[in-house]
Amino acid sequence: MIQNKAESHKTFKQLIKYAVVGILNTLVTLISFWFLNTCIEFSYGISNAIAYVLGVINSFVWNRTWVFKAHNNIGREAALFVVGYMLCYGLQIMVSWFLLEGLDWKSLPQDVIPFFPMAKAGQNITMVVAMGFYTIANYIYNRFVTFKEQKQLEK
Repeated sequence: MIQNKAESHKTFKQLIKYAVVGILNTLVTLISFWFLNTCIEFSYGISNAIAYVLGVINSFVWNRTWVFKAHNNIGREAALFVVGYMLCYGLQIMVSWFLLEGLDWKSLPQDVIPFFPMAKAGQNITMVVAMGFYTIANYIYNRFVTFKEQKQLEK
């Protein structure tokens, strides 16, 4: 597919906006996870699930209204967004399991990052890495499925 200059500029702006929303979502999710897991001492799984739900709500609103400026059926988009969330969240869970159980990151010491010691370091670091996988997969899904521009059929 060949894009003209205007389409390329639009795509670039959209990618920058998606990155800004992604940073905001990352902050919402990480701060929520940290607070629930470390301060309230909810389990990793419960903290992770609640943090992702908060991030998904934030993400849908900003991506629909600001990034993709979607004008398609909101119910359809919300349903596709939730499907994408579940697929990408499943990927995030698999990555988390592999790191925590397979590589035993749950046993990382508090001072694994010398300048930033923290309780449950392995769980917090796992969350950051797994979020990276989630974010990349979720962008691809939303860009090409959820908020794909629906072209009008030409007569």
